[in-house]
Parts: sequence; C-alpha cells; structure tokens
Amino acid sequence: MKIINSQGIQQIDIATCEQQRISSIELMERAATAVSVEIISRFLPSQRIVVFAGPGNNGGDALAVARMLIEQGYRRVEIFLFNVSGKLSHDCEEEYQRLMAIDGIDFTEVTHAFTPPYLGEDDVVIDGLFGSGLDRPLTGGFVAVTRYINESGAYVVSIDVPSGLFVEWNENVNLRDVVHAHLTLAFQLPKLSFFFSENHPVIGEWKLLDIDLDETKIKETATNYFVIDERNIKPLLRRRLPFTGKRDYGSALLFAGSTGMMGASIMAARAVMRAGAGLVTVHSAKRGLSIVQTAVPEAMYEPDRGEHFITEMKIHHNHQAVACGPGIGTQDLTIDALESLLQHCTAPLVLDADALNCIAKRPTMLSLLPAKTIITPHVGEFDRLFGEQRNSEQRLKTAIEMSRRHNIIIVLKGHFTSVIRPTGRVYFNATGNPGMATAGAGDVLTGIITAFLAQGYQPEYAATIGTYLHGLAGDLAAAELGEFGMTAGDIAAYAGRAIRKVIG
Repeated sequence: MKIINSQGIQQIDIATCEQQRISSIELMERAATAVSVEIISRFLPSQRIVVFAGPGNNGGDALAVARMLIEQGYRRVEIFLFNVSGKLSHDCEEEYQRLMAIDGIDFTEVTHAFTPPYLGEDDVVIDGLFGSGLDRPLTGGFVAVTRYINESGAYVVSIDVPSGLFVEWNENVNLRDVVHAHLTLAFQLPKLSFFFSENHPVIGEWKLLDIDLDETKIKETATNYFVIDERNIKPLLRRRLPFTGKRDYGSALLFAGSTGMMGASIMAARAVMRAGAGLVTVHSAKRGLSIVQTAVPEAMYEPDRGEHFITEMKIHHNHQAVACGPGIGTQDLTIDALESLLQHCTAPLVLDADALNCIAKRPTMLSLLPAKTIITPHVGEFDRLFGEQRNSEQRLKTAIEMSRRHNIIIVLKGHFTSVIRPTGRVYFNATGNPGMATAGAGDVLTGIITAFLAQGYQPEYAATIGTYLHGLAGDLAAAELGEFGMTAGDIAAYAGRAIRKVIG
C-alpha cells in the first residue's frame, strides 16, 4: 500500500472524478457517507455530537457528515462553521447550502468572535477544521479552538487527519496546537505522519475508509513510502518442491551468545529453523555448547576458543547467510573478531544487537559493512550508531541517509518497524502488537530474516518478508496466549504458522 503526499492525493482525487465521471462534490458525498457509517456504527442516535467545520474541503466533509447524521435520526447535532475570511471553498459552500435546506438545525457560523459550546466527557466532537491540504501551522483563534477541544475531555473524531497536523513532516509543529483525536478516519490511503510515535497522542486510533479512489492513478503516483501488507508478501514467498533436501534451503551461521546471554543464541537459532532454513550452525563461547545443544538439538555448534565470549569469527564452511550480534557482548576481543568478519565475509549478512553496539564503540567499522548488509537496530542501538536523534521523524530521515551512504538495509524496529533500502524507499510494517515488547523478540527477528537469506532471497526481500512474518507470528501468538503471556520463544514457535497463513 502506498503512502502518498498531499499533492499526490489531490491529483488522485481529480483523476477519480475524471475517470468515474463524477463531480468533486459527489466524491465528497462518498467520503462523508463512509465517515457517517463509521460514526453510526459506534454511537447511538441519542449521542450529543458537536461538529467543528473549517472553510475548506475538510469543512465540507464535516458539514456533509452533520447533514447525514441528522437525516439518520441524530437530533443532538450541533454545527459550528468557521468562516472568518468570509470565503468558503466551492464544495464547502455547496455542502453549506444543502445543510441549510434542513429545518430546525442547530447551526452557528463563526465569522468573528466565538463563544464555545459546553463540551464534556460524554460528548463527541467531529473535527473537520483543516485536512490534508494544510500548509502552515495553526495560529490565532484556531489554536484557541483546538486547545479548547483538547481540554474538554470529549471524544474526538478527526476527518482524514487531525486539524493542525501535516500529512508528512511535523518537526516545526507544536503538537499542543493540534487537535488530539481519539479516532482518525482517513480516506483509503494512510498518511506518513501516522507512523511516527510522537504523533500517536494526536492521531489516536486510525482507520482507513475505502472511497473507491482511482487505482490506476494510485499506481502511477510516485512515492518512496509504503505499508507492507499480505498482498505484497504472498507473491514473494516460494513454495517448497517435493524433490528437495535440507541443503536446498540453505545453511545459516549464527555468531551469538556469551556466558549469561546464551538465551539470545537459542532464540535466534530456533527462529532460523522455524522460518525454513535447512541448516543452522551456532558459533559461540565454549561454555555454551551443552546449553545450545540441549535447547536446540536441530542446530550444530561451533565452540569458540574463548570460554565465556566469542574471540574469533571465521567462516569455515559454505554458508548462504551469516548473522551476528545477539548476546555476544562488547568485549575488545569480540569487537576485533567482528571487524575481521566484516573484512572477509562474502555471504549475505545480518547484524543485530551487540554487533551494532560493537560498531558503535568502533565507528570506523561502518565503512567495512559489505553491500546490502541488513542491520536491525532498535531506537537506542540506532542512536548509538548514528548519533542522538530528536524524534522519530529525524531518526527516519537519518536512517534514509545512512542507508544510502553505506549501501545497507536498515530495519528500524518499533511499533511500525520500517525497512529502509539504499534506494530511499521505506516500507512500514503494520503487523505486530505490544506483547512483542519482550526480551528476545529482536533475536527472533534476526533469525527469521537470516532464514530467508539462507533460502536464497535477496536481502531487500528477506528483510521485508522477515519483518512482516515476525509481526504476524507475534499476532498469532497473542491471539492464543494474550499479549501479557507471550514470550520471544512463542514468536519463534509461531513463525511457521505465519508463513502458512500467508502462503496458503
């Protein structure tokens, strides 16, 4: 699914009207109908609903929704139209006239001073002040209205985007001056701003409403931002053929674990096996041999010369994928070993956890990363590698720059994990749940991605497929075990079921 900027959205709206031979007001009615149906499904006709409409097309949407709710028997609808400039957009003016044709409505047009209505926790506010066409932060009276809504305690439904929030970057926006929605009803395509953690308090729950926008124009519209969904992943997955053996599905080598952290190597190894690799070898501290061989008997074990941590990272056999990092620690000898690995590794490579912390201690190693290396940092690891970032917007911009500069793939972990490619394309993952915020979940992600590398998938695809399936496995585990009760081992255990669910 594409994430398209405001200019692109406007062009798609125009193309939809042209191709379907409808007027812009008919498209507005279609959008308002979708919003009205959603509101009707959530609130009874006795609910008090206060509509705040602006002078543009977002305000036109809000006026149309108000009219439709009244027509459906909602008798406690109060409407405030803010027309301080004395000029409404063409479609907003048309919706205003249609609303005025209804007798007995509770309507106020605000042209100068505004006396706010009482709002309480039992009320619903429909926010239609400003939509995706906003090009500057709110000021003056609109800031006062926004803050009044936010402080009221009312349940807020924003149409398309909370008023005051830009659809893309908001680094210069004071979020206090943005409407804080509990529910944002967006039209067909998500906004880039929906995927940044600092915006969550103003967006709340968001839901996409299909209004039959022109698919051809959507496909033609260029963007670097996408949401990963099953439709993208299913065509990439290859079914297993009957006359095959374990070596047809690749051998993976894991440099993982140290004394006190052997569980990380176990989680990663289990995930590699569950995601379909034919063979997995764990290279770790000598003391870990019996632990790993007992916990993951399917895996082979290469003991390091070091008793408690890894001191060398040499590749002795032909492996189709190599992963390094879970639980290895950051001892000087381990850092030296990692530097040697980066200099000599020719197999596709995944770096996670302490491998990234080792590089942060010796930043010159960034220049040694082989092309298309996959790194999988969480926020803290990313900032240690590339410097402290002010917020998630800046972190994504930095990730895009670093991916291009070093020709690597960055899997930036979070609620919407993003897969950043050297081309500048960003893929946001929508699977997963808060139950996955548990020790070892990142090790499992490393294992799943490594498994697909071992099976011969290109690094760009392995990272995207692995990220999606990791989240889906977490969703399947949570559905059965609950978010509070699941562990990283459960995510690994459900990886095969996640693949089966997608591949059919």
